[in-house]
Amino acid sequence: MTLASSVIVPYASYLRVYEPLAAFPEPERSHWAQYARRERTPSAQDELRRSLADLLPVPPVPVPVHESSDAFVALVDGITCICPWRTRLRGWLALEEVSQLLPASLLDAALPPVVRRQAVADFERWSERNPDARPWIRSATWHVPVRWFVLFADAEREYTKDEDALVMRYRTPMVEARRRVARGLKALKEALEEGPLIDGLVDVGRWLEEFHPRSMVELDYGGLVHAVPEGELDEDHSAADVAEGLAALRAGDGARAGVAYERLTDRWTAVRDRQRSS
Repeated sequence: MTLASSVIVPYASYLRVYEPLAAFPEPERSHWAQYARRERTPSAQDELRRSLADLLPVPPVPVPVHESSDAFVALVDGITCICPWRTRLRGWLALEEVSQLLPASLLDAALPPVVRRQAVADFERWSERNPDARPWIRSATWHVPVRWFVLFADAEREYTKDEDALVMRYRTPMVEARRRVARGLKALKEALEEGPLIDGLVDVGRWLEEFHPRSMVELDYGGLVHAVPEGELDEDHSAADVAEGLAALRAGDGARAGVAYERLTDRWTAVRDRQRSS
């Protein structure tokens, strides 16, 4: 095993949509059909390592020059489903977010202004030619956004550990994810003022509407499983906490909703505290 393949890149979680082959137009459909027949397809860690490798050159390459032709593959009820990486598009979107989050001095040191200006200009030209483009993957560092858990039920939680892998994920049909978003938004809007939680869930709902109704939605803890002690992962039932909180809001029980939300925020605050101590 090489050093590059043995190093695990942690600290990111993912929300992914896997669409059936029928959702893709030709010739992309044929490409993915052939791709899915490979003996081995890349993992999430492979994808992240390739992204980080682009930051090593001087100046760094914040956005790949060419779009990725790789994807994640899943078999759902006998149907092959594809989640394209689209690393170039996601790189542009991430650059927009980073520009809003980091202080200018730190951003300039990591990504010189000339590099960012070129990336922005490239994205504007690309967007004009691809006005309907959207990513199949969303990511978050050092946490899982609360709104993502609304899409899933505790019964869909998969926590597996063996000598080769440690995986924490939820998977659900698109129809269930959309139904839960609608019910969650109704409960939140009836109980709370407009705010980031409602806005974030509206955004996720709009994103889901872009995909085929026979798709599968996946929440993957990704590298976070290597940053959280196994005992805490065993006890992590965040989707259940969110569902309990929403049920309490629908019942008009603000106190019970507050307890569920506090349990959830305490868990993820502890995870984010590890970022500052690392």
